[in-house]
Amino acid sequence: MTNLSKIGKKPRKRDAAATRLRILDAARADFAAEGFTGARIDRIAKTSQTNVQMIYRYFGNKEDLYLASLTETFNDLRERQDKLDLSALPPVEGLRKLVEFTFDYMEDNPEFVAMIRNESVVGGKFVKGLPVAADSTRTLIDTIGDLLRRGYDSGAFTAQIDPDHLYVTILSLCMEHQANGDTLSAMLDQDLAAPEWQNTQRRIAIDMSVSYLTAS
Repeated sequence: MTNLSKIGKKPRKRDAAATRLRILDAARADFAAEGFTGARIDRIAKTSQTNVQMIYRYFGNKEDLYLASLTETFNDLRERQDKLDLSALPPVEGLRKLVEFTFDYMEDNPEFVAMIRNESVVGGKFVKGLPVAADSTRTLIDTIGDLLRRGYDSGAFTAQIDPDHLYVTILSLCMEHQANGDTLSAMLDQDLAAPEWQNTQRRIAIDMSVSYLTAS
Protein backbone atom coordinates (compact mmCIF):
# COMPACT_ATOMS: atom_id res chain seq x y z
CA MET A 1 0.00 0.00 0.00
CA THR A 2 1.34 3.44 -0.92
CA ASN A 3 2.45 5.62 1.99
CA LEU A 4 0.84 8.96 1.18
CA SER A 5 2.71 10.80 3.94
CA LYS A 6 6.08 10.00 2.33
CA ILE A 7 4.86 11.08 -1.08
CA GLY A 8 3.93 14.44 0.34
CA LYS A 9 7.36 15.08 1.84
CA LYS A 10 9.60 14.52 -1.17
CA PRO A 11 8.40 17.44 -3.31
CA ARG A 12 8.89 19.81 -0.38
CA LYS A 13 12.50 18.69 0.01
CA ARG A 14 13.11 19.07 -3.70
CA ASP A 15 11.41 22.47 -3.68
CA ALA A 16 13.55 23.61 -0.75
CA ALA A 17 16.76 22.58 -2.51
CA ALA A 18 15.65 24.24 -5.74
CA THR A 19 14.68 27.42 -3.90
CA ARG A 20 18.02 27.56 -2.10
CA LEU A 21 19.83 27.12 -5.40
CA ARG A 22 17.82 29.90 -7.06
CA ILE A 23 18.62 32.24 -4.19
CA LEU A 24 22.33 31.41 -4.37
CA ASP A 25 22.43 31.90 -8.14
CA ALA A 26 20.75 35.28 -7.84
CA ALA A 27 22.95 36.25 -4.90
CA ARG A 28 26.18 35.40 -6.71
CA ALA A 29 25.13 37.53 -9.65
CA ASP A 30 24.22 40.48 -7.45
CA PHE A 31 27.29 40.25 -5.21
CA ALA A 32 29.51 39.92 -8.28
CA ALA A 33 28.00 42.98 -9.92
CA GLU A 34 27.61 45.21 -6.86
CA GLY A 35 29.96 43.88 -4.19
CA PHE A 36 28.86 43.06 -0.66
CA THR A 37 27.85 46.61 0.24
CA GLY A 38 26.01 47.35 -2.99
CA ALA A 39 24.10 44.07 -3.23
CA ARG A 40 20.46 44.24 -2.13
CA ILE A 41 18.40 41.48 -0.60
CA ASP A 42 15.17 42.75 -2.16
CA ARG A 43 16.75 42.63 -5.61
CA ILE A 44 18.05 39.11 -4.97
CA ALA A 45 14.57 38.09 -3.83
CA LYS A 46 13.01 39.46 -7.00
CA THR A 47 15.57 37.76 -9.25
CA SER A 48 15.21 34.42 -7.46
CA GLN A 49 11.40 34.69 -7.44
CA THR A 50 11.30 34.41 -3.66
CA ASN A 51 10.89 37.06 -0.97
CA VAL A 52 13.07 38.76 1.62
CA GLN A 53 11.62 36.77 4.52
CA MET A 54 12.34 33.50 2.74
CA ILE A 55 15.95 34.49 2.10
CA TYR A 56 16.47 35.32 5.76
CA ARG A 57 14.85 32.03 6.73
CA TYR A 58 17.28 30.10 4.53
CA PHE A 59 20.45 32.08 5.19
CA GLY A 60 19.98 34.18 8.33
CA ASN A 61 21.34 37.52 7.15
CA LYS A 62 23.10 39.25 4.28
CA GLU A 63 26.60 38.34 5.43
CA ASP A 64 25.71 34.66 5.78
CA LEU A 65 24.19 34.73 2.30
CA TYR A 66 27.39 36.28 0.96
CA LEU A 67 29.53 33.65 2.68
CA ALA A 68 27.29 30.90 1.31
CA SER A 69 27.68 32.39 -2.17
CA LEU A 70 31.46 32.48 -1.83
CA THR A 71 31.46 28.92 -0.53
CA GLU A 72 29.45 27.66 -3.50
CA THR A 73 31.77 29.56 -5.84
CA PHE A 74 34.89 27.91 -4.43
CA ASN A 75 33.18 24.51 -4.25
CA ASP A 76 32.40 24.72 -7.95
CA LEU A 77 36.01 25.60 -8.77
CA ARG A 78 37.35 22.79 -6.61
CA GLU A 79 35.02 20.20 -8.15
CA ARG A 80 36.19 21.14 -11.63
CA GLN A 81 39.84 21.19 -10.59
CA ASP A 82 39.52 17.70 -9.13
CA LYS A 83 38.28 16.41 -12.48
CA LEU A 84 41.51 17.49 -14.19
CA ASP A 85 43.35 14.42 -12.84
CA LEU A 86 46.74 16.00 -13.56
CA SER A 87 48.55 13.14 -11.83
CA ALA A 88 47.62 10.85 -14.73
CA LEU A 89 49.30 13.10 -17.30
CA PRO A 90 52.97 13.59 -18.25
CA PRO A 91 54.33 16.79 -16.62
CA VAL A 92 54.34 19.05 -19.69
CA GLU A 93 50.90 17.89 -20.78
CA GLY A 94 49.63 18.32 -17.23
CA LEU A 95 50.97 21.88 -17.05
CA ARG A 96 49.40 22.73 -20.38
CA LYS A 97 46.06 21.33 -19.26
CA LEU A 98 46.21 23.28 -15.99
CA VAL A 99 46.79 26.59 -17.79
CA GLU A 100 44.10 25.83 -20.36
CA PHE A 101 41.62 24.99 -17.61
CA THR A 102 42.47 28.10 -15.58
CA PHE A 103 42.12 30.41 -18.56
CA ASP A 104 38.86 28.86 -19.73
CA TYR A 105 37.36 28.83 -16.23
CA MET A 106 38.07 32.52 -15.72
CA GLU A 107 36.64 33.34 -19.13
CA ASP A 108 33.50 31.24 -18.62
CA ASN A 109 32.86 32.30 -15.01
CA PRO A 110 33.00 36.10 -14.81
CA GLU A 111 31.08 36.02 -11.52
CA PHE A 112 33.96 34.16 -9.89
CA VAL A 113 36.45 36.73 -11.19
CA ALA A 114 34.24 39.60 -10.02
CA MET A 115 33.76 38.18 -6.53
CA ILE A 116 37.51 37.62 -6.12
CA ARG A 117 38.16 41.16 -7.35
CA ASN A 118 35.56 42.53 -4.92
CA GLU A 119 37.16 40.60 -2.06
CA SER A 120 40.52 42.14 -2.90
CA VAL A 121 38.97 45.61 -2.69
CA VAL A 122 37.94 44.97 0.93
CA GLY A 123 41.22 43.29 1.84
CA GLY A 124 39.91 39.73 1.69
CA LYS A 125 37.66 40.51 4.66
CA PHE A 126 35.25 37.63 4.13
CA VAL A 127 37.35 35.07 2.30
CA LYS A 128 39.87 35.04 5.17
CA GLY A 129 37.32 33.29 7.36
CA LEU A 130 36.21 30.85 4.67
CA PRO A 131 37.95 27.47 5.14
CA VAL A 132 36.92 26.18 1.72
CA ALA A 133 38.91 28.95 0.01
CA ALA A 134 42.20 27.96 1.63
CA ASP A 135 41.42 24.24 1.46
CA SER A 136 40.59 24.24 -2.25
CA THR A 137 43.65 26.33 -3.07
CA ARG A 138 45.95 24.16 -0.96
CA THR A 139 44.65 21.03 -2.65
CA LEU A 140 45.53 22.49 -6.04
CA ILE A 141 48.92 23.71 -4.78
CA ASP A 142 49.70 20.16 -3.64
CA THR A 143 48.74 18.88 -7.10
CA ILE A 144 50.98 21.48 -8.74
CA GLY A 145 53.79 20.48 -6.38
CA ASP A 146 53.46 16.86 -7.49
CA LEU A 147 53.43 17.97 -11.13
CA LEU A 148 56.64 19.93 -10.61
CA ARG A 149 58.38 17.08 -8.78
CA ARG A 150 57.57 14.66 -11.57
CA GLY A 151 58.76 17.20 -14.11
CA TYR A 152 62.09 17.72 -12.33
CA ASP A 153 62.61 13.99 -11.78
CA SER A 154 62.01 13.22 -15.45
CA GLY A 155 64.04 16.17 -16.70
CA ALA A 156 61.02 17.69 -18.46
CA PHE A 157 61.19 20.83 -16.29
CA THR A 158 64.41 22.76 -15.82
CA ALA A 159 63.50 26.12 -14.25
CA GLN A 160 63.13 25.98 -10.48
CA ILE A 161 59.92 27.48 -9.12
CA ASP A 162 57.80 26.68 -6.09
CA PRO A 163 54.12 25.72 -6.50
CA ASP A 164 52.78 28.94 -4.93
CA HIS A 165 54.68 31.19 -7.32
CA LEU A 166 53.73 29.07 -10.31
CA TYR A 167 50.04 29.20 -9.36
CA VAL A 168 50.08 32.98 -8.89
CA THR A 169 51.89 33.38 -12.22
CA ILE A 170 49.30 31.27 -14.02
CA LEU A 171 46.49 33.25 -12.39
CA SER A 172 48.13 36.50 -13.50
CA LEU A 173 48.31 35.31 -17.09
CA CYS A 174 44.78 33.94 -17.07
CA MET A 175 42.78 36.33 -14.90
CA GLU A 176 44.21 39.86 -14.94
CA HIS A 177 42.61 40.76 -18.27
CA GLN A 178 39.29 39.40 -16.98
CA ALA A 179 39.40 41.14 -13.61
CA ASN A 180 40.39 44.52 -15.04
CA GLY A 181 39.23 44.14 -18.61
CA ASP A 182 37.27 47.39 -18.86
CA THR A 183 40.11 49.50 -17.50
CA LEU A 184 42.76 47.78 -19.60
CA SER A 185 40.58 48.05 -22.71
CA ALA A 186 40.37 51.80 -22.19
CA MET A 187 44.11 52.11 -21.50
CA LEU A 188 45.08 50.05 -24.55
CA ASP A 189 42.28 51.39 -26.75
CA GLN A 190 41.17 47.92 -27.77
CA ASP A 191 38.53 45.42 -26.72
CA LEU A 192 40.12 42.80 -24.47
CA ALA A 193 36.84 40.87 -24.48
CA ALA A 194 37.05 40.32 -28.25
CA PRO A 195 37.40 36.62 -29.17
CA GLU A 196 40.58 37.24 -31.17
CA TRP A 197 42.25 38.99 -28.24
CA GLN A 198 41.13 36.27 -25.82
CA ASN A 199 42.41 33.49 -28.08
CA THR A 200 45.78 35.20 -28.43
CA GLN A 201 46.08 35.71 -24.68
CA ARG A 202 45.16 32.08 -24.06
CA ARG A 203 47.91 30.88 -26.38
CA ILE A 204 50.43 33.25 -24.77
CA ALA A 205 49.50 32.08 -21.26
CA ILE A 206 50.05 28.44 -22.22
CA ASP A 207 53.24 29.03 -24.21
CA MET A 208 54.85 31.26 -21.58
CA SER A 209 54.15 28.80 -18.77
CA VAL A 210 55.45 25.78 -20.68
CA SER A 211 58.42 27.62 -22.20
CA TYR A 212 59.56 28.95 -18.83
CA LEU A 213 59.59 25.56 -17.15
CA THR A 214 61.11 23.67 -20.09
CA ALA A 215 63.75 26.20 -21.18
CA SER A 216 67.16 24.61 -21.65
